[in-house]
Amino acid sequence: MPEVRFYHLTQSPLEHTLPGLLAKSLERGWRVIVQGGDEARLAFLDTHLWTYDDNSFLPHGLEGEGAAQPILLTASEENSNDAGVLMLIDGARAMPERMVAFDLVTVFFDGADQGAVATARQDWKAVTDAGLPAVYWAQENGSWVQKAKSGG
Repeated sequence: MPEVRFYHLTQSPLEHTLPGLLAKSLERGWRVIVQGGDEARLAFLDTHLWTYDDNSFLPHGLEGEGAAQPILLTASEENSNDAGVLMLIDGARAMPERMVAFDLVTVFFDGADQGAVATARQDWKAVTDAGLPAVYWAQENGSWVQKAKSGG
């Protein structure tokens, strides 16, 4: 059963938060799918992940560039790189029935976008109603603070 983590972005944008979490995933030997809904945004993130830090390397690729990538950026719901981690960004959603195919699911949402906050609340309810363990994290004073946890 996966743990579902909700990340409420209020102090730094996704492009500052995502690389660190991807690096931690790779350190743990996890393969990751980053699923978004906008191809142009995924292309931006693809370039960003190559250039965000001169001292860092995150092996990744866009869907269609080879499923063997440990980090795959995609708009598809396919798990073509056999990932254990699903990261949902920019409004991409997954129902609990799909989430159970992963070890960890993260849902990122922009705190400045009231529509994204409302959707995250709906998704939290769907996840907890399905009995999946969930944790809600919010940014405070430059760090992540756990605000809620549901058993599952």
